[in-house]
Amino acid sequence: MKKIAFVLSHAPHGTTFGKEGLDAILGTSAVLKKISIFFIGDGILQLFKSYKSEKILTRNYTSLFYLLSLYEIKDFYCCKLSLLQKGFNVNTKFILPVNILNSYSLRAKLDNYDAIINF
Repeated sequence: MKKIAFVLSHAPHGTTFGKEGLDAILGTSAVLKKISIFFIGDGILQLFKSYKSEKILTRNYTSLFYLLSLYEIKDFYCCKLSLLQKGFNVNTKFILPVNILNSYSLRAKLDNYDAIINF
């Protein structure tokens, strides 16, 4: 069975990459069961639940990340360097139970996938 990694590297608002990525993950999960999600760069901002998206007149789709457990997606990884660069730390509360990896470990983990899809 193929293993797919989705890399979310864009901020949750300002573009449609985050929402499209989540839609692609949910759609792919109907066919494949070996899916992991990696949050890097600005993509780590999708892990926070404190957005007040109504102030920018958009829908907060990040609450839909809770659905991932229903689709049996349980492997979530976050780049430690991205967290530190954005002023967060490893003890920050996230909407998903992420494994925080350094850059080397993150790349090594990504090498184990048959396909990597970036949003």
